[in-house]
Amino acid sequence: MVRRRAAVAAPCGRRPVIRKRVATAMLAVLAALVAVGCARDVATYRPVVLETRPHDPEAFTQGLVWHDGRFFESSGRYGRSDLREVDSLTGEAVRSRPLAADEFAEGLALVEDRLVQLTYREGVAHVYDRDTFEPIGRFRYDGEGWGLCYDGADLWMSDGSATLTRRDPATFEIRGRLAVTRDGRPVTRLNELACVGDEIYANVWMTTDIVRIPTRHGRVDAVIDASALVPDDPRVRADPDAVLNGVAYDPDEDRFFLTGKLWDVLYVVRFERAP
Repeated sequence: MVRRRAAVAAPCGRRPVIRKRVATAMLAVLAALVAVGCARDVATYRPVVLETRPHDPEAFTQGLVWHDGRFFESSGRYGRSDLREVDSLTGEAVRSRPLAADEFAEGLALVEDRLVQLTYREGVAHVYDRDTFEPIGRFRYDGEGWGLCYDGADLWMSDGSATLTRRDPATFEIRGRLAVTRDGRPVTRLNELACVGDEIYANVWMTTDIVRIPTRHGRVDAVIDASALVPDDPRVRADPDAVLNGVAYDPDEDRFFLTGKLWDVLYVVRFERAP
């Protein structure tokens, strides 16, 4: 009996691998069907604004964390970087701790009663007591630091590439890496992160897109278009650095907080499936 070789299903974004020769036209049709099927897996959402709150227009927001009615924020730029606790209603800093002038603050995560704050190119993650802002340690790492979030078991870190690094929250040692793709293509410039269950919400730097990433496989399954939230402020519109870059989640109310670098507003939102 002659065994026929069966066609092998291709993962999203790749051309199907078929071991027996087939016509070029058939390959094109199969590839198109795969692309359509993958595209349907990515849902589009939009933020529905529940309320707006003031935000410090001088804050170069790099990381935003919500915990028990309190905001913790990491604000960047050399010579101006700090860690701050922010009044959730007024946007004013309740307290702050500056970084060294040669450090650029980046992503921020809360691990139980400790705040972990990345730096951009300095390879240092500072660890502070949540309630006093007193330094209690530091971690070293290679490469750039962009975004950081904690899922209750692991820290997830971005570095501007299409790969998220999973780290031990006690030692900062690497536990694994997750390649992030959309329709089979790498999603680069992943920046600020918010961990929500087994998913990560990441804003894509220099865009108004937030992507939802299931940590079990890394394939983007939803995109939130936040373009309508960009403030109609000439100062923001004219500054290419004044981009969306603050994403925090409130599990008690199932809502998100969104803001940007140098924005004077913070939005309280829920994500709704776009029609």
